[in-house]
Amino acid sequence: MKKIFILIIGMALFAACDKTTSYNSVDEMVEQASQNLATLTVEQLKTKIDSFEMFNLIDVREPGEHNHGYIPGSVNIPRGTLEFNIGKEEFWESTGFYYPEKSELFVLYCKKGSRSILAAETLKKLGYENIYFLDGGWKKWELTYPLLQEKNLELESHGDQGEVGGC
Repeated sequence: MKKIFILIIGMALFAACDKTTSYNSVDEMVEQASQNLATLTVEQLKTKIDSFEMFNLIDVREPGEHNHGYIPGSVNIPRGTLEFNIGKEEFWESTGFYYPEKSELFVLYCKKGSRSILAAETLKKLGYENIYFLDGGWKKWELTYPLLQEKNLELESHGDQGEVGGC
């Protein structure tokens, strides 16, 4: 009888320790992640740029999306490679940017915001402390500041790629 009691208690403790969360949709997952993150509007970002504030601007879209148009001063680290490149000095040297500290300010953006929310959550889990995602993403920036963008169309054609990441 004592063995059964210990087994039941052990199983209850194990179940209580399971922190796995399940979601019914990616939208639900993004909504949950966004509740624990800081956001920045495109107007706030422009103010930071205009005041020459030092921060890291990360475009987490795929290269074809980035090359079609991006916010000046951003570095492209696709969400799928973010965890592998963000902490590598060699990566930063290859981009021409300096290797940032985990305590520095990071602003992440994607097409509309969902990928950057998930990417920001990942960076927080990796110990980065000052993470924001751009509300409305690239589309909001492009509509609000259509003359403030850069392109690398000679590197890769955007027209050859379909929608990426669903957002």
